[in-house]
Amino acid sequence: MPSRVNRYRRLWRHLITDHADLRRVIGDAALDEIEAAVQGGERRHTGEIRVAFEPALAPGAVLRRMTARERALEVFGALRVWDTEANNGVLLYVLLADKAVEIIADRGAARAIAQPVWDEIARDLSKAFAGGTAHQGCLAAVARLDALLADAFALDPRAGAGRNPDELPDRPAVL
Repeated sequence: MPSRVNRYRRLWRHLITDHADLRRVIGDAALDEIEAAVQGGERRHTGEIRVAFEPALAPGAVLRRMTARERALEVFGALRVWDTEANNGVLLYVLLADKAVEIIADRGAARAIAQPVWDEIARDLSKAFAGGTAHQGCLAAVARLDALLADAFALDPRAGAGRNPDELPDRPAVL
């Protein structure tokens, strides 16, 4: 019976978590800072970072036992993170109701950076959300992602700014 109880607790968390909760945890100023961090980092590499926040899943998804990872894969496709020329897009997805963080890397980025590295960044950000330091945790996660992408996909300084198109929006998506 414990799994049924946990299932209903999770459903309740998703029913009561909304965009107002997300705004309390990650406000407009934090979204602006995260956007600026993504923009600044992408000047050093050809990788693309997309950040997405979602307060909760729809009740049907919770009842179907959709995981944060499964939802992150859907969001990865919906936000077209896969659609970069070098296949080096990275999605940083946060599901507030579960305090879950997932990082989905496209093929090129996944080949260049091992999965345990992505998992460590996700765990640290999840701890920041649980500890009430979400804003700082998000900025630290973006900085770590930028550093990894700069090592793997360094921008050739001779290429000039016009050779590094911004393929994905830098503003975090609020779903």
